[in-house]
Amino acid sequence: MAKLLRDIAYVRSGDKGDICTAGLVAKTPQDYGVILRSVTPDKVKALYGDWIKGEVTCYPMDNIQALVVVMQQALGGGATRTLRLDQTGKALGHALLRLPAVD
Repeated sequence: MAKLLRDIAYVRSGDKGDICTAGLVAKTPQDYGVILRSVTPDKVKALYGDWIKGEVTCYPMDNIQALVVVMQQALGGGATRTLRLDQTGKALGHALLRLPAVD
């Protein structure tokens, strides 16, 4: 079975308005490069489909071996306005851990 990001990364996430931010932190120094190869704006948009209406930007943070993913217009109008069930930043952030880890 293929490895998933949940096997190599921790996630912390949050939301403000209609923006979701998720930080993926490598469990080991060797895993950081895998995260960088595995998480791209295109792969994030493909994972969520039309749930993300805006831009996805990935910011590498080499000093702490983490990648911050910012998803614009990703919460259906905002966590307190959306009609989606449990679509706060925490739910979307944890879903990133389902992406395959690309060696």
